[in-house]
Amino acid sequence: MTSKKPDTVTPDRTILLSLAHPDDESFIAAGITAKYKAEGVRVILVTATLGQEGKVGKPPVCSREELPRVRKDELLAAAKLIGVEQVYELGYHDRKLEEAPHLEIRERLVSLIRGYRPQIVVSFDPNGTNLHPDHIAISRFTSDAISAAADGRWNANGAEPHQVQRLLWTTPVPFWELARMADMNSQPGVDFVIDVRPWLPVKIQALKTHKTQHLSIDRIFFNASDPMILLRYEILRQAWGPQLEHRPSENLMEGITG
Repeated sequence: MTSKKPDTVTPDRTILLSLAHPDDESFIAAGITAKYKAEGVRVILVTATLGQEGKVGKPPVCSREELPRVRKDELLAAAKLIGVEQVYELGYHDRKLEEAPHLEIRERLVSLIRGYRPQIVVSFDPNGTNLHPDHIAISRFTSDAISAAADGRWNANGAEPHQVQRLLWTTPVPFWELARMADMNSQPGVDFVIDVRPWLPVKIQALKTHKTQHLSIDRIFFNASDPMILLRYEILRQAWGPQLEHRPSENLMEGITG
């Protein structure tokens, strides 16, 4: 499931997740991935780092030296559970993603965008949701690559340009906090609210697969008094894309053509 060169063969719909760490996919889009996979949409995941500066669990799941390998295994297992078709690990250093060579990462992301030709790309908002420097960096790199992928003057492995139709960001307020708000739908940035309750079992299993990160996952979700309320929706903000008839929309594909 890792890092092969994309074939330029496009199904009717493709979503590309461009994220920073193993477990981001399970926090942000496990239910969305499972839902749209069931509807025949291809989901591709880019993970910029292996999270080697993250936690090792308490008690430790592994040693600090083993953490990148273990987190990679957790990532691949979670991605398989939720229905990701292909995972690309870019291999940059955790908490130093902003230092990645910008020409190199642009070319790699442009190559993936042109190869898979997604209609939708999902990444972090410019503030990284929680100001994590890697989240901020992957947001910037992703927006840069989307623009470059549409411009034929950027030559990334000779692939034809591709215009992404919709860029989605995480919301300014984390979705697990929004879920508790009675006026959630009126909050700025709440542009898509996807009910993922039919896919909660697989989402919970994917989150629990990231055993090294159980402290933060348990703190946010499973040790809360209302975990099912926090897990039932996945919420995204439209950075750009086709006009929405109503906000929030219940369909990531609203207005998408081709």
